[in-house]
Amino acid sequence: MEFTIIEYDPSYAVQTVKMWRESKEQAIGQKAIHSFEDHIYFLNNILVKSNKVYLAIESSGEQVVGILACNENWVNQLYVHTQYHGRGIGNRFLNLAKQQSEGRLLLYTFEVNKKAQKFYERNGFRIIGRGNENEEQLEDIKYEWVEP
Repeated sequence: MEFTIIEYDPSYAVQTVKMWRESKEQAIGQKAIHSFEDHIYFLNNILVKSNKVYLAIESSGEQVVGILACNENWVNQLYVHTQYHGRGIGNRFLNLAKQQSEGRLLLYTFEVNKKAQKFYERNGFRIIGRGNENEEQLEDIKYEWVEP
């Protein structure tokens, strides 16, 4: 499967939020807290203001298969459609975030998301904290990557 990474385009909002919600639900075993409409508002009006947002689009140009929202210090969102795991999309997203960083990135992942933990650790991130300061009331792991 080929895919292209593009800067976020609001015409993909519905597809993006659908993929994002399904991926997150499978990763943490919990339904979304906010409505679909609130999630679209968050993407189009809040997330894009403080992050560069990218989409992975399947080569046909019709299917959103991933989202990355990052700034120079944080990976704020990284989700890949569950049917597209293991195909290099997450690696491409992380490399893009690393290239745009100031040499250090932070991120949180849910403790229940073991796949994400292995993925981030394989990609040079290390645990620097734990807690549960999130809406889902789940334990979090805080990771850090520092440019070698």
